[in-house]
Amino acid sequence: GDDPCAVVASDIDIPAGGDVTLSWLLGDAATSAEASALVQTHRGKDFDQRLADNEKAWRGFLDTIQVETPDEAMNAMVNHWLPYQSLACRIRARSAFYQASGAFGFRDQLQDTLALLAHDPKLAHDQILNAARRQFPEGDVQHWWLPRTDAGVRTMISDDVVWLAHATARYIEVTGDAAILKEQLPFIDGQQLGEGEHDAFFTPEITKNTASLYDHCARALDLAIKRSSPAGLPLILGGDWNDGMNRVGEGGKGESVWLGWFLLKTLTDFAPVAKGQGDTKRAQAWLKHADVLKRALESTAWDGQWYRRGSFDDGTPLGSHNSDECKIDSIAQSWSVLSGEGDPARSTTAMEQATNMLVDDELKIVKLFTPPFSKSEKDPGYIKSYPPGVRENGGQYTHAATWFVIALAEMGRTDEAYHCFSMLNPVNHASDEAAAEHY
Repeated sequence: GDDPCAVVASDIDIPAGGDVTLSWLLGDAATSAEASALVQTHRGKDFDQRLADNEKAWRGFLDTIQVETPDEAMNAMVNHWLPYQSLACRIRARSAFYQASGAFGFRDQLQDTLALLAHDPKLAHDQILNAARRQFPEGDVQHWWLPRTDAGVRTMISDDVVWLAHATARYIEVTGDAAILKEQLPFIDGQQLGEGEHDAFFTPEITKNTASLYDHCARALDLAIKRSSPAGLPLILGGDWNDGMNRVGEGGKGESVWLGWFLLKTLTDFAPVAKGQGDTKRAQAWLKHADVLKRALESTAWDGQWYRRGSFDDGTPLGSHNSDECKIDSIAQSWSVLSGEGDPARSTTAMEQATNMLVDDELKIVKLFTPPFSKSEKDPGYIKSYPPGVRENGGQYTHAATWFVIALAEMGRTDEAYHCFSMLNPVNHASDEAAAEHY
């Protein structure tokens, strides 16, 4: 239906020279009965105390990690706004600029969960299990689904199947809670994608067939390995982390170098988990594939001064010095570092080139790639429909920019990392009245 809208009016008499305090409570509930119960719970209670209780709850969450630096803008973001937004906006509301649907994104929820591992391990635990419940028996997952109805989309997006194991391995590393691997979770079932079909929206059936979280992760990784090119690189299929590159490999032959680094990192992190579960055969197979993948990345993805982003179905490189558009992409460089698997000398050169070509000191942005797609004969996907320099099409996509900052920090290039973080910090984009006007 249409977007809901409500108006509340109240007549108030304010005595001359006096003041009146109005307290408004805004909330939501699944049913009218639940809404009435919620109103009764809060009506008549001391509002100041309710507000204090709410602030106490948030402080308990935010105070888990506090930093003190000479940069007050950094302190404000790290100590307050970044964790607050991660939970309030990304996990609870699932709403951001241009994406206010409220749907659950498989990759999105797991990415955002990683930001909260230290703040709220229980929340991370539950989010990982919630995501695992959206997996089909074949190993692929719903890319996103709607609350309450569970209707969602089954796609050929290639990186989704790696995120569950990646998040689970990181969760165990931080919390030590390997018991999560024993959790029994159902699968969902529904129509499979046909030949040439890239997505399908439907309400899946929740099956009675269950498996451990470990098995859910393992099935997904097995599928990720199966989806490899003859050269040993992951197929990009209907898009990877950059969903907008949905036609780079729609024919089933295009490759993703970024996904190669990400899968390599996840396989090496999750193989010890497999050994801990007694699954030695899988652990050995994953490490063997990791070795093949690492050699493929260095032998086929190195472009001379940086790593390519991938290749189109016809083999044309994407993210190469020979490319008219998208010559260099940040995530293929940063993840050569974040994976811990890139050749150190090459990663150093690649990050230097990325810094020179993607860090814009005048606009104070870190571009995702450059130049943006505009007139290229190659059709990378719906990313090309964005104006050049907007969103994923060669603008700053801040999630990728934070990976770039982390990569610089891991390399020990801390001055550059801080410089780029300061460029990303929205406080520094609105530090005076004139700068804040367009917000």
